[in-house]
Amino acid sequence: MPPRANPTARQGRLGAELRKLREATGIESRDAAAFLGVNQTQISHIESGRFGISEQRLRGLAGFYECDDSQLVDALVEMAVSRFKGWWEEYRGVMPPTAFDLAELEHHATYARVFEMVHIPGVLQTEDHVRAASLFVEPNLPEEDREARVTFRMRRREVITSGTPYDVIIHEAALRMRVGGSKIAHAQLDHLLQVSGRESVTLRVIPFAAEGFAGAGFPMQYVGGAVPQLDTVQIDTPHGAEFIDATARLNRYRTRSEIIDKAALPQEASLDLIRRIAQEL
Repeated sequence: MPPRANPTARQGRLGAELRKLREATGIESRDAAAFLGVNQTQISHIESGRFGISEQRLRGLAGFYECDDSQLVDALVEMAVSRFKGWWEEYRGVMPPTAFDLAELEHHATYARVFEMVHIPGVLQTEDHVRAASLFVEPNLPEEDREARVTFRMRRREVITSGTPYDVIIHEAALRMRVGGSKIAHAQLDHLLQVSGRESVTLRVIPFAAEGFAGAGFPMQYVGGAVPQLDTVQIDTPHGAEFIDATARLNRYRTRSEIIDKAALPQEASLDLIRRIAQEL
């Protein structure tokens, strides 16, 4: 079987975690290849996500790498053997690959913590908000493609409707942006208030008056994995979603998340502020 031409972020993450385990014990890739009875190139392909790996071989490598974290190994096995085809597969050829990676990441999330400074978080946007933002960013996009992107965004709401714990912090600046005009902006705020009633959703706001807050440059989605080692930070870039999983960088984002958390109002005060902003529209 030829190597995958374009491994998904999840497939790449599995390979990267296996490489981390190997490097943590100082084992060379040629020794791992000899252990499995394959050539060194195959180990390289496995660690880049271009080749899959069976449960038996993965558990064998974990033992060879002296990994005694059974929960991590079980989580890696689940990543390796899962043949689940998500709803996002219907959009191949329409959406960019990073959009599929984001939808898959959210599908497997054990929880998500989101901070947005000047945008409403994607899965909390209304259809009209998504459409208006798309018209501004990509005015020449064919209507059929635009509507496909709207429906794709709506289907990403699965992360909320599935009951995944979803902790959102939005800066007041995003709430005051009148994307699409006052009517659409008002409906968007009403939608936020409605979604906040879900048991799994926590929605809080950082007001302009927050003292000492300097986190404008750090919007992010922190997504919990099956075990902490498999956590991922997703950030938006002009070229699509970027995924961060290096241990040192994850630790920095955890710290930033804690600082952002302290700057936000309690939920009830946050909802009161959203209601006041809606009344001004």
